[in-house]
Amino acid sequence: MEVHAITRNVRSTPQKVRAVARIIQGLPAEKAVETLRFIPRKSARLLGKTLKSAIANAENNNQLAAAQLTVVSARADQGPVLDRHRPSAKGSAHPIRKSTSHITITLSDDIPAEETKPAKKTRRKPAATPAAAAAAK
Repeated sequence: MEVHAITRNVRSTPQKVRAVARIIQGLPAEKAVETLRFIPRKSARLLGKTLKSAIANAENNNQLAAAQLTVVSARADQGPVLDRHRPSAKGSAHPIRKSTSHITITLSDDIPAEETKPAKKTRRKPAATPAAAAAAK
């Protein structure tokens, strides 16, 4: 069974939140909470609140044990952008865009932690050209 928690209009850019959200995807919920406690970023604190809310939703609404839950996905989507202006020289103004984001965390008790961990990307070496092979000899 999947359980969701959403935090909307968070005053942090989605790019900053996604950097931390990638770390907890695929982890058991309790381990993800402990991991977020030691990441020194504002987005880690916001993700921790949302994750604790998702765990509480699972325990109270669906009678699921927190030890059995796994973070299936942690997303940060673009929220509304606040447009502000800063006065500048000669009566003009420079725009300031204050981004917000929506954080969504999905937990599940069906999937073991080993299966949800994303596969590591490996770099491929470029294919050797005939000229490079001849130069290596």
